[in-house]
Parts: sequence; C-alpha cells; structure tokens
Amino acid sequence: MIKKAANPFFELVMEQELKDSFAVYCHNQNLFNAQPVCRATYNRIFLINSGHGSLQIDDVAYPVTGNELFLLAKGQFYNFSPQSLITGYELSFGDCFWEKAPGSASNCKAVLFNNAAANQHIKIDGTSSAELNPLFDALHHEFIKADYINKPDALAAYLKIVMIKIANINAALADGFDSFEKQLYRRFIELVSNQYQNTHEVAGFAAQLGITARKLTDLCKRCSGKGAKDIINGQLIAEAKRLLQFSSKPVKEIAFHLHFSTPEQFSHFFKNNTYLSPNEYRGRFAYIGM
Repeated sequence: MIKKAANPFFELVMEQELKDSFAVYCHNQNLFNAQPVCRATYNRIFLINSGHGSLQIDDVAYPVTGNELFLLAKGQFYNFSPQSLITGYELSFGDCFWEKAPGSASNCKAVLFNNAAANQHIKIDGTSSAELNPLFDALHHEFIKADYINKPDALAAYLKIVMIKIANINAALADGFDSFEKQLYRRFIELVSNQYQNTHEVAGFAAQLGITARKLTDLCKRCSGKGAKDIINGQLIAEAKRLLQFSSKPVKEIAFHLHFSTPEQFSHFFKNNTYLSPNEYRGRFAYIGM
C-alpha cells in the first residue's frame, strides 16, 4: 500500500504504514502498469518464481527472469517497469517487527540488509526454490488468518526461518557466519548503516570496534573484497544519489545533511566516485516522467 508524495522530478510515492510493521502478499501473474517510484519504508523480500520485465532499485535496473530473490532495505527506491509480470511472493517487515524474531537469527538480517546493495539480487536453483516456496506459502497463509493473540510471534518465527534459509543460500555466507571475523565485519556494516551520515573515517568506526583502522581495512578486504573506506563511501554515494534523483533538496543542503564541511567538499567527493558532479547527475533525471 502506497501514498503519493510531491516531487518536482517525477511521481514519487511513500509507503503507507503496515499493521504490526509486517505483510506478505502472493503475486499470481501480477502485471505492473506505469508504476511510480516508491521509497521503501520497510525491508522487503521479493521471491520471484517466474516473470519478465525489470525491477529498478535506486539507479540500477535488474531484469526479472524468475527463480530469484530481490532484497531491498528500508530507504531504497524501487519500481517495476511497465508491463513487468511476476509470480511469487512479496514480504515486508520493519525493524520493530524483526525484534520479535529470536536473537539467533539477528546476524542474518545484518549481513543481508545492512549492506543491501551487495545482496540486492540473488539467483536461486531448483533445490533452493523448493525449500523457500513452502515457507513463504505457510507464512502467507498464517498472515491472512484472522488475528489471534500470538499471531505476531508466529509470523516472526516463520520470518526467522525464511531469513536463515536465505542467508544460507547467499554466497556471502557460504563460509559460515559464526567466526569472530565475520561477526566483527557484520558489526562494522551495521555501524556504517546507522552512522555513515556523521562518521566518514575508518578510524572512527575502528575505535568503536576496539581495533585499529588498518586491521579493520584488512578484515573488510578478507570478508568482502572491499576496503573499509570503500564501504563507507559506498553508503554515502548511494544516499547522495537517492537525494539528488528523488528529492528537490539543493546540493548545499544535501552536503550538510551528509555531514560534509562545505558543498565544495561534497561535490569533489561525489565527482571522484561517480565521474559526474552532483548537478550533472541530477540533470540526467530532471525530465523523467514529465
């Protein structure tokens, strides 16, 4: 469920509040016509068994082919291209609902959603599909039942199992997710997700983790193939692109929102990472949808 929000560049919608911050829908050859861009208020999982078209998440368009998962973190922008068709499930949940899930599954959410861009699109094979579909089906049937006193707890238990299954399918967790290094890396990703607007330096995060900046960089390279600074910058660039593309905030306001000292410092940072100035990037989208 969505509601419209004014935007000078194109039609943007904001999601309406979900009861208990949770919902699961079954799509049976659901056809999308012209769909406005939506900013996700909740974390979202699409399990697509079959379909065609494309799903745009932030500034990346992913082809929809079936036998796949799409993971969207709250705050990301998304929409299906016109005439896209999907069969599968759509699961939405808020952080407050996730807290109902037993703590043993918490690391799965941290890895999958705190750095969502790294896990945005996951192809699945027949075996994984055969495991996931009955879980989503059971979760959907529980969701549409009449309310009862422990219903949110039952839904949270199903969600825990779904998340653990997806985490195990995800190649990033193939080596296991219980090692100390993996736990430290996930803690870093969680800190970046929550603090990137105010903390831009590796040393600031390393101090919170009780390790040196060099050790944190080496750890990130082993766990993800990227340095710690690259991960921080990636979060900043992703949010900057969203604000430039989907809001009318002046570049100066965006710079201060992301805790840069001056608009010039922000512009230099943005161009170094995208090869475009903020205004050039925004100009690419200025007339979309008009």
